[in-house]
Amino acid sequence: MKARAAREKIIDRAEVVERLGPGRSFRLVFTNGCFDLLHPGHVDCLERARGLGDALLVAVNTDRSVRGLGKGEGRPFVDQDARAGMVAALGCVDWVTLFDEETPERLIAEVRPDVLVKGGDYLQEELAGAEVVRGGGGRVVIMPLVPGFSTSALVRRIREGR
Repeated sequence: MKARAAREKIIDRAEVVERLGPGRSFRLVFTNGCFDLLHPGHVDCLERARGLGDALLVAVNTDRSVRGLGKGEGRPFVDQDARAGMVAALGCVDWVTLFDEETPERLIAEVRPDVLVKGGDYLQEELAGAEVVRGGGGRVVIMPLVPGFSTSALVRRIREGR
């Protein structure tokens, strides 16, 4: 099968709901994040997430929503289109979309994925959209973190000059 170009994987919200929403014939896995500095922890989580279903949708925070999350001065470092493009370039990712809200809860409610995945720095109880997914018979999976790799840790090391 021919690999798809990254730009072909990036779709807007309306297309996400139309193509990937309720009524689809495959098991959809959903995850989200800022992906400001793409690192091995992100890649590990995305590859493992993809293994939980037939397709993986990644929702990337817009620049505005990253700033609203209080990630720190100067964040995001990389603009939303470049971040979406990097995530879409990964072979394990089937689709990427941007979301502008503080959390992807509304998008999750519109798409109703079969599996919701987040990294181990989250608790299931605090995960936006978890109740929607479970309420539809889906499952929520928290992936363990790759030791030594987090965007916050990388930013700290860069700022400290290590």
